[in-house]
Amino acid sequence: MIVIDQPSGEHEPAEAPVLSRHWTDDEPWLLRNYVRRNGYQGLKSALRLSPAEVIELVKASGLRGRGGAGFPVGLKWSFIPQGEERPKPHYLVVNADESEPGTCKDMPLMLMTPHTLVEGAIIAAYAIGARHAFIYVRGEVASVIRRMRGAVDEAYEAGLLGRNIFGSGFSLDLVIHAGAGAYICGEETALLDSLEGRRGQPRLRPPFPATEGLYASPTVVNNVESIASVPAIARNGVDWFRSMGTEKSPGFTLYSLSGHVSRPGQYEAPLGVTLRELLDRAGGIRAGHSLKFWTPGGSSTPMLTDQHLDVPLDYEGVAEAGSMLGTKALQLFDDTTCVVRAVLRWTEFYKHESCGKCTPCREGTYWLVHIMRRLEDGTGSLADLDLLAETTGNVVGKSFCALGDGSGSPITSSLQYFRDEYLAHLPSDDGPGGCPFDPARSTAFGGLR
Repeated sequence: MIVIDQPSGEHEPAEAPVLSRHWTDDEPWLLRNYVRRNGYQGLKSALRLSPAEVIELVKASGLRGRGGAGFPVGLKWSFIPQGEERPKPHYLVVNADESEPGTCKDMPLMLMTPHTLVEGAIIAAYAIGARHAFIYVRGEVASVIRRMRGAVDEAYEAGLLGRNIFGSGFSLDLVIHAGAGAYICGEETALLDSLEGRRGQPRLRPPFPATEGLYASPTVVNNVESIASVPAIARNGVDWFRSMGTEKSPGFTLYSLSGHVSRPGQYEAPLGVTLRELLDRAGGIRAGHSLKFWTPGGSSTPMLTDQHLDVPLDYEGVAEAGSMLGTKALQLFDDTTCVVRAVLRWTEFYKHESCGKCTPCREGTYWLVHIMRRLEDGTGSLADLDLLAETTGNVVGKSFCALGDGSGSPITSSLQYFRDEYLAHLPSDDGPGGCPFDPARSTAFGGLR
């Protein structure tokens, strides 16, 4: 039998890592090991408060969504109708459909410490008055789905899920749902349609999920890392959380470094750390090469260059530099990489993953791929550069959801910083056009040879 002892009364160290601190421990995914590390103490603390007080606690912490736009988590919870009269049930949905190219933080979190997410989901469900919660996991990651279902089974057996949790009178059922592998289902309303058994396509808003979400009922949709950050706040308090990060972007987060870096992986740090500092921890760019360009939040965020090494990696700092922090997926490309070829690969991805619901995205991404292919293989012209910019402008801001906007980000930012490289691909009086980079050293997606 698992016994949840009383906490020691001392706060944990106010420093990262928090989420990944125990990833290298022996079997950190088991409930008995999680409980030894103050597991479910945050839930105990939360259940001593009223739901409204839990929402105020999370609002006061300044926790911002870790899945994209950085919307305040507590504020999102407060949109759910409060009070005793609830004609419709409330639902919590955790978005674990991690699909953004370069994003790889939620999967290891669920694989190594699944009970962090389970505990966070129980606290969030209590706060918004939900009796049913769902974790929507990308279907291809069978090992993660098994691990999460194992953690949920353990929680039910220990009385942490089901009826009358900790004798509080609060009950919750939690379901791990396997998606079918569509990028569009990372968009919260498409995810809800998929969860209801329909084709995953974005919904017209308003109404918003907070009033009419899952089964046309009030629903909160949060990212995995957002929910997993809640137990530590409930255990240690607002001041502890705000002692890390920046004033407007407090707390800790996971940065995913991939590509041409010596030691790729997950690096947890307070918000506001710089890429230069992260590269110091990751061993720098691979030997003999220098950084050329990088994405701060996955391929749907505008790329930055080596001029932005000291930009604070928080929501305000990255926005001021002309990009978005997004999922903090830092893809790093060195001087062997052809920018045009990398952008083509991303554009092909968005064209393939477009759900086809709206014309600007369905038709626009199709033509963007054709134009990019002409430019990359050397058969394009100067007029194609103008056509590329014009077509991108017909997609960005005009599509049904953010997929269209994301498809244009690498194109517009690469034209801003590397227009000369596009021009170098074009035919001229000196010879035929084509990629000036050696494909053997720079593969279609950046190359790791």
